[in-house]
Amino acid sequence: MKVEDIKRILVVGAGTMGHGIAEVAAIAGYQVYLSDVSQDILNNALEKIRWSLSKLQERGQIKESIDSVLSRIKPVVGLDKSVSDADFSIEAAPERLDIKKQVFSKLDELLPPHAILASNTSSLPISRIAEATKRPEKVVGMHFFNPPVLMQLVEVMKGDKTSDETAKITYELAKKFGKQPIMINKDIPGYIVNRILGGINVVACILVEKKIADFKEVDAVARYKLGFPMGIFELMDYTGIDVAYYVSKSREELGIKDDIPICSLIEEKFKNNELGVKTGKGFYTYPAPGKYVKPELPKELADKLNPVLLLAGAINEAARLLRENVATKEDIDLGVRLGLGLPKGIFQYADELGIDNVVKALDELKAISGYKSYSVDPLLAQMVSENKLGVKTGVGFYQYGKVEERKLNTIIIRIEPPLAWIILNRPERLNALNAELISELDRALDELETNDQIRVVILTGNGRAFSAGADITSFLSLRPIDVIRLRTLRNVINKIALYTKPVIAALNGFTLGGGLEIAMACDIRIASEVAQLGQPEINIGIIPGAGGTQRLPRLIGKGRAKLLIYTGDMVSAEEAYKMGLVDLVVPANRFEDEVRRVALKIAEKSPLSLLAAKLAIELGNEANIWTGQTLEATLFGLLFTTKDVEEGVKAFLEKRKPQFKGE
Repeated sequence: MKVEDIKRILVVGAGTMGHGIAEVAAIAGYQVYLSDVSQDILNNALEKIRWSLSKLQERGQIKESIDSVLSRIKPVVGLDKSVSDADFSIEAAPERLDIKKQVFSKLDELLPPHAILASNTSSLPISRIAEATKRPEKVVGMHFFNPPVLMQLVEVMKGDKTSDETAKITYELAKKFGKQPIMINKDIPGYIVNRILGGINVVACILVEKKIADFKEVDAVARYKLGFPMGIFELMDYTGIDVAYYVSKSREELGIKDDIPICSLIEEKFKNNELGVKTGKGFYTYPAPGKYVKPELPKELADKLNPVLLLAGAINEAARLLRENVATKEDIDLGVRLGLGLPKGIFQYADELGIDNVVKALDELKAISGYKSYSVDPLLAQMVSENKLGVKTGVGFYQYGKVEERKLNTIIIRIEPPLAWIILNRPERLNALNAELISELDRALDELETNDQIRVVILTGNGRAFSAGADITSFLSLRPIDVIRLRTLRNVINKIALYTKPVIAALNGFTLGGGLEIAMACDIRIASEVAQLGQPEINIGIIPGAGGTQRLPRLIGKGRAKLLIYTGDMVSAEEAYKMGLVDLVVPANRFEDEVRRVALKIAEKSPLSLLAAKLAIELGNEANIWTGQTLEATLFGLLFTTKDVEEGVKAFLEKRKPQFKGE
């Protein structure tokens, strides 16, 4: 069977995850059976799907009518022959092995031999579930994240007997759903993301239990030093301390063999019914049950704890997963970024913190706690012995050149000759543009333009977004005349458009509003396949104000530009590529490498010829063809007076690669 042969999908279980998965499949164009034990549950699920679709429609994320999508979902009470033509099933029943085995036994009996049976379990062994069927080779893990409609990650996990074909088709189906899958080669409890998160949470608890730090200091380090969107204890409050408690209690049942007991802090909160946001009190106190307000944390608290300590356990676990070939380092890092919303992958953190520092932190954790689980993984020990310590030695889990990195308040400047990266760094706000970010970006561009080591500048974002646009909170006090006078963003964008070095926009995620206006001024736009682009200003009663109404029509034509601007719709990276809005779409797990590959290829060329080509294209495009051709001819002639042309001709005759100096 091929993924193209899948026409009908059965989702078993219409709860929070099940109805979300059914919605995702229906939006992708599949006929969907949604099964549960009662009509009331199904009716409630369909209402929730309708509500979710209405929100997606408001944001321009679906093109079809709500009724059209819903018409592809057929509710089914129980499991009977009416679903027997399903090509692929996804089980989202309660997390109990006996229930799941009953479901899979029934599915095995009802569905045709070619059908694949997937489970959305986040914890139970796929191999144990597969024992209930006569087709264990067609049983696979397909773990979505909540809410499935919004979260892009899907973990595909093989059981002991899952065939490569089954895993490959499931991976491809996730992509058809518009999701980004990662492949897990072995049946491990907790998949990848939850194991990494567990490694972070457990260490956080130990540090507080042993009075190395208090919970606010831990959260301050997570938020301000490591760039997490939420503090660790803040996230426990948000998701529910009862959830953390039950996950901890089930570690032994799941086969996670270590000597770490349940966190006493979580146990105490659970017993006191202090479950976080849902009860109004957890580690923090909230205005009312169910009302979340971001806790205030003084930045100086982040200086009280070594951030390496906080990540060492998770890095050790990730190293073990890599060493045992459970998943590739690229997929592990992608899972951490998309599944946990962290700005970097766990191996990227390790390389930046220093592998030797991670090993020292593990030794310290072992001494503090007495737990053997913090024994240094052999892979980390080997890396230290080989001096593969990360960024500082040029090689760690990844390869690095000579890298210099400076972190300002809202951007990171990474010098990696002949490349420079400007990384928009407000991940907790999806890199929304404010006055400080625009000012720092402006100064960084000026600095890099005169740095002769730099041939190409790359603009990208930290976390899940390139930039989701202007920070709307800054709009509230503006008068119309203030907006007209607010030239700073337009000036920066125009500077990029006529910058004397090539500028690549590396669109790693949401690229909206002012973020898209910046990207459109760049010479080349390379998008991750998970990126989404749009000009949604119309949705709050305004229009693009930094060149969007001018550059967008020039790139994709007036009709398409009007459609995007008038509707405020977002488009996927693939759609953006088809309409000419982006120039290249690359896999999310190879995104930075692909951007670097293109940038390095451009950096090999003569800086003078690159500038001449840019001016000829940009200025010529705004003039008539005769003026444009005259400009082109003038620049062509000027280049013949340069040493770079002499070098280029000489290298051609000598059959070698030219070494251009920009002279």
